[in-house]
Amino acid sequence: MAISYRPYKATWKRMLLYGVIALAGIVLGGAIYVYHALKPMPESADVIRIDIPPGTDSAEIAQLLQKNGLIRNATMMTYYLKLTKQGSHFQAGTYEMSPGIKIGEIIEKLNNGQIVKEETMKFTVPEGYTVQQIADKLYQQFGIDPKTFLEMADQSREFTAKSIAEIPDNPAIKHRLEGYFFPETYEWKKNASIKEIIDRMLVELDRKLSELPPDWPETLRSRQLGLHQLLTIASMIEREVALDEERPIVAGIIYNRLRQGMHLQVDATVQYVFEKQKERLYEKDLQVESPYNTYLHAGLPPGPIASPSLASIRAALYPAETKYLFYVTKKDGSKEHLFAETYEEHQKNIAASKK
Repeated sequence: MAISYRPYKATWKRMLLYGVIALAGIVLGGAIYVYHALKPMPESADVIRIDIPPGTDSAEIAQLLQKNGLIRNATMMTYYLKLTKQGSHFQAGTYEMSPGIKIGEIIEKLNNGQIVKEETMKFTVPEGYTVQQIADKLYQQFGIDPKTFLEMADQSREFTAKSIAEIPDNPAIKHRLEGYFFPETYEWKKNASIKEIIDRMLVELDRKLSELPPDWPETLRSRQLGLHQLLTIASMIEREVALDEERPIVAGIIYNRLRQGMHLQVDATVQYVFEKQKERLYEKDLQVESPYNTYLHAGLPPGPIASPSLASIRAALYPAETKYLFYVTKKDGSKEHLFAETYEEHQKNIAASKK
């Protein structure tokens, strides 16, 4: 009698089928699990802000995202990043995302460094502005107390700029940092402290001085001047001259008068004595007692009278070589000057300037 193996074969096939079904079930279940784990969170109008410190790896970032409710499963996202070879270029910073964002969008943001831009405040220091004018403008734009600003500018020594090391300890100086705030447009964080604001403007002067010809320190020493005196001369040029081509000429006049022991008689130094600039100076104004009054006192004033531009600093460093000793502004609106070597010529120029 022949023995039949059909029942055994049927059992083997059935077991294989069950195995295949079970495996398919496992794969399908796993796929469903992965799909669910990587599925975006329910959408929400809430904006979540997360901070990613420098040096944070992709697994730690995934944990941060899960903790803040932006992804469902940090482990699955970590595996997904390894599988897709992502995560090595994620950038540190502060990000804003809302629940409902897709994994791909998160990866794109992190790769591109689409961080939140901090709120900032922009502020322009015009050429020729005084410390007092800067303080007043900061108050007008941002509500910064001018008294507190001036107190810190006059009293604090905790600034990082190198240039301020040459400020002399002279009680006659009206404002210690006068002339050291470089005229420029600045941008600070919205919550910047007064110290940070001051320090940034001072450091800008250091940076601008580095743009001068490399020999400028030697040129300055050859004139037997320090940086403080240079900025003092440059500030007078800034307040007296509007046209760049005339700045070196007026600088030369200042040096000529200093060499001859003449009073500088610079109107802008008298204007600096007053709280507000006058439209016109009268004879009585020229007699106001102040170390800044160059009609009464020979030599340079105790310090700068305003923030000079780089053009005025250059002019003070490299003045024009002339014999001029006098200048007067034309009254025709051109802002040009008439120059003279003698007092008699100067008187004629004064008459001509009024025409």
